Parts: sequence; structure tokens; C-alpha cells
Amino acid sequence: MKTTPKILTAVFYLIMLGGLLSPVVADELDDLKKRFQARAPALGKLKASGKLGETDKGYVEPVKGAELPAADKKLMQAENRDRRAGYNIIAKKRPGISPDKVGQLAGAKKIQSAKAGGKLSHLSAGDLGAAATKALLAKTGIDPEVIDEVIFGCVCQPADESNVARVIALRSGIPESVPARTVHRNCASGFEAITEAAEKITAGRGEVFLMGGVESMSKAPLLFGNGAAKKFGRLAKARSTGTRLRALLQFRPSDFRPRPALLKGLTDPTCGIGMGETAEILARQFSISRERQDAFALHSHRKAVIARSRLNEEIVPAYGHQFRPMLRDDGPREDTSAHALSRLRPIFVRKRGTVTAGNASQVTDGAVALLVASEEACEVHGLEPLGRVIAHAYAGCDPRRMGLGPAHAIAKARKLGGPRLDEADVVELNEAFAAQALAVGDACASRRFCRDELKLDEALGEMPDEILNVNGGAIALGHPVGATGARLVLTSLLELKRRKAKRALATLCVGGGQGGALWLERN
Repeated sequence: MKTTPKILTAVFYLIMLGGLLSPVVADELDDLKKRFQARAPALGKLKASGKLGETDKGYVEPVKGAELPAADKKLMQAENRDRRAGYNIIAKKRPGISPDKVGQLAGAKKIQSAKAGGKLSHLSAGDLGAAATKALLAKTGIDPEVIDEVIFGCVCQPADESNVARVIALRSGIPESVPARTVHRNCASGFEAITEAAEKITAGRGEVFLMGGVESMSKAPLLFGNGAAKKFGRLAKARSTGTRLRALLQFRPSDFRPRPALLKGLTDPTCGIGMGETAEILARQFSISRERQDAFALHSHRKAVIARSRLNEEIVPAYGHQFRPMLRDDGPREDTSAHALSRLRPIFVRKRGTVTAGNASQVTDGAVALLVASEEACEVHGLEPLGRVIAHAYAGCDPRRMGLGPAHAIAKARKLGGPRLDEADVVELNEAFAAQALAVGDACASRRFCRDELKLDEALGEMPDEILNVNGGAIALGHPVGATGARLVLTSLLELKRRKAKRALATLCVGGGQGGALWLERN
């Protein structure tokens, strides 16, 4: 099959099967889609208010204890009638799957972010990724048989779900014949999955790829020191009671103090400093005050709260503890204030530090799934793409100042023929820390920095507030590290669609001293 260098990305969006159905059925689906779109704003408000939720069978119903007025009940009933009709149509095109099963799979769009140790902590990375993938398959109607490969980014690789991409694929009903692999580029792992798929399509090594990112930071492995590991090994090999007792007597209390892999991962092994300390370095270099960081963090929360109804378009309702539906990201805080943020103590540099839990990204669980396909494959399979990958780059930088990675990657993408920064209609910059995000903005706007460190003749340009993280960023929404890159792409494309704009830049810093930049263009 012929491939094209034009890469189109279909991301968690209700894509009906018009190109594959008879004219009558296609018209019926078109009518259904129009009615879904007409009801979406009102339903979104009800969900955002906590009155309406999604069932595990793909229908809407009132949240326990919520009373709906007659008009809202009528709206809910109409939505469920149309969903049932849509599930029946899809079931006819997918032999062996009942309408009820289609409804179960179609339960929405993106696994939302939840604070680590919280509402999604009982779900494994494989569970999170499979939920997002099942929703994607149902929404697009893509035949799993045509998928060339499944690629997922993940940082805290689960010990009991080795190669979690393969686990996700098989739990989602993707055929055993479809290969799958997990990629790891720290915070850019979700980016890596997308760019690898794009490069493979361009090279003619496939037409349709399912990829994304996943992270269960709640279930990050616990690590023991080498000494403790040896003692546990000797204990496991002991065959007699005497040998076991001698092995046990070698243990010391400190041997039973595990170290969370997450905390170890947040310390750079080459320079020996934590990620938070790198943000403090940038705050000093660019003279970014505590007040400015807190103001940025507050703005992120306020934007995310205002955008709740828009963000519902991305979200797959998840079921937390006791099967209570989780209908939205739980990070954005409506009650935070400048005063509350100012009272928090620095957590990385105790004396004269400026980085706090309030102006740093939240540690969260989450997953995102996407389809990347060639232009020809989109036409053949009736996919309606949201946009295309037009340029991307990864760049290295000083690990002590890893937060500047986006500036280096944006510059490299520009040198490789990518757009100028002032051509971006939307910018999604991961907010690992407020100091880091602000430093990137200052660096890109600084002619001196761009000349001395990026070897450019002029500044890259500014990132105005009206296009930067308009729905809030990781400070409010969280940073499930393996999934974040894919989330930035998803949010960018949907925002382009809402604005009817042309280009978006998604970019992020990467632990270890790297940055990634990915340019997207709306069709």
C-alpha cells in the first residue's frame, strides 16, 4: 500500500463510519452526530456540575443523590436513545460484538488525571491504558486487524506488567498478531510514541498505529538497596530452617526501608540533583520571583476550572473506589488563592527557595490513546483526522537546567524547517514547575539567550498568554509523566478545532537534560 509523508492524527474524537456505510446508514449517522453535537454543551455543563455521569455501559444517568429537572431528564433520555441507535449501527458493522458491548467500550474519551494515591490508585497502568484504548477503538470504529503496531510511552514501568503496551493491546481486544512495545524518554515518552509512528509511516513501514502514554504513579515500584537485595536473594535460596535463620539474622532495620522508584527517578543520576532543584536554578538564573511563580500557578488553576466543560471532550469517565464514577480531572482547585499559595513552604531548597508544592506539577495517574495514520489510510478506513504532524525535534541540554529543554527543541525544530514560534495559534507547554515554564518563555523571548545558547541570530519569540496553556497546564491538571506528551497533543488538536485555527506547538522539558517540540497542523 502506498504511503504518504502527510501524517494525520485521529485523537479520541467521535468519528462515525460514513465512508464505509451505505448512503442510508451514513445519513442516519450524520443525523445522530448532529444531535449529539447539539446536546453536547448542555450535557457538558451537567457533567461539570457533578449532576450527570457515564455508566459502564456507555449511557448517561444522574449521579447518586442528584435531582434533575424535567427538561434535563428529557435531554438525558434523548441522548441515551441516540446512543443506543448508534451502538446498534456499529454492532452491525462489527460481527460478534453486541450493542451492549459497543456501549461498554464507547464509554467516552480520555482517562483523566487523578492525584497519585487517590481515586484511580487501584487501577494498574495496563488497566488505565486499556480503558483509554477501548474507548478510542469504539469511537473511531477502526478495525483492530488493520493496526500495524501499538506503541505506548511509560516511565514507571510496572513490575507485574512488563512491556505494558503489549498488556494494553491484548486487554483491549487487539489481535495477538499485532506487535506492541513500550518506549521510554522520561517526560517525553508520550511524544516518543507519536513521533516514532510518524517516522515509520513516512518510511513506508506501516499505515495505521495506535499509540499513547500511560502512568500509574500510585503503583510506582519500591526499590531496595543492593545490600538488602543480596540478603533477600540469600533468603529466597535457603532450603533448610537453619539456613533461613542465618539469612534472617543478616538483616538490619534499614534493609526494610524501601525507596520509591518515583523519588529515585526525580533525581538526575549524572549531576545528582533533583528535578525541583533544577527549577530553583532556573528561578535564580532568570530572576523569577516566588510571587511570579505563585501567580502563574494560580492562573493555571483558574484556567483549568473555567475550561472544565471543554476538557470533558477529552475525558473517559473512570470508576474509582467503590465504583463511584470519576467525571473530571481532580487536580484543578477552585478554592486556591494567592494567599494560600504564599503560605506554602519551599520543598527542595529550604532556605531562600521558591519552588513549592503549589507551584509545581501534581503527581498523577492517567492515560491517553491516539491513532496516527497515513493520509491514504484515513481515506480507506473512513477516519476524520483532527490534524497532522508537520515537524518535530528532540534536543539535549545541561541536565542541571533541564527545564530549558523546550527552548532548545523549538530552536532545533526551526532549524530543521519547522514553523516560527509566532506562527503558533496554540501553545501547550508542560508546566513541570512554574519557574521552569516561565524560564522557557523568558529564554525564547531573549535575544541574548537565543544568540549565546541556541546560536540563533534573533530571539525565537514570545508565547502570549492568550494562546499558552489556555485550558490550564500540569500545575492544575497533573503530570502523569508517561502520558503527558500524548495529552499535550490531544489538547492542542482539540483547541485548534475549537478555535478553527491552523497550527499548534506542543513542547515539554525532559529529565536528564532534554526537550521535545512537536508541531501540529489542522486540516
